[in-house]
Amino acid sequence: MTAGIRALLLAAGLAVIGYGLYGLLGDPYITDPTGVLVWAIGGLVVHDGLWVPLVCLLGAFLARGAVLRGWLVVAAAVTAVGLPAVLRADDDHGNPSVLPLPYLRNWLLVLAATAGVALLVAFVGRWRHRDRHRAVKRRVRAVKHRNRAVRRRAPRAGRS
Repeated sequence: MTAGIRALLLAAGLAVIGYGLYGLLGDPYITDPTGVLVWAIGGLVVHDGLWVPLVCLLGAFLARGAVLRGWLVVAAAVTAVGLPAVLRADDDHGNPSVLPLPYLRNWLLVLAATAGVALLVAFVGRWRHRDRHRAVKRRVRAVKHRNRAVRRRAPRAGRS
């Protein structure tokens, strides 16, 4: 990636972060910005200090293959976002509009859909690898056939 594109992406990212901070700190419902800062730092510590190492260790020891590891990262992210709603599904305090959806079913459907995509990616990768392997074997056989030494008889004595 060129330096210009990186600089452009960095500037765009910083602009989005600045807009988000402006909206967050300008919100009239936020009365304690230091509480938001403490929450953000706590989230960063939990994410980088606990969640990411745990996911990486589990992926390294339990998963063989990049596709499965990738799906485990996606499943962990979906679980981290969806688990609070799944655990509070029956805790609506008499107001059914607080958590109106079947979150457990939807969470399982998202996990199943992402697993299906991961399986499809794995099958396509295996199929392409198999075809590539066959093509390489054909090329090796063709080269071996072409490079075979043609046996010629030694010239007979007396003939020139």
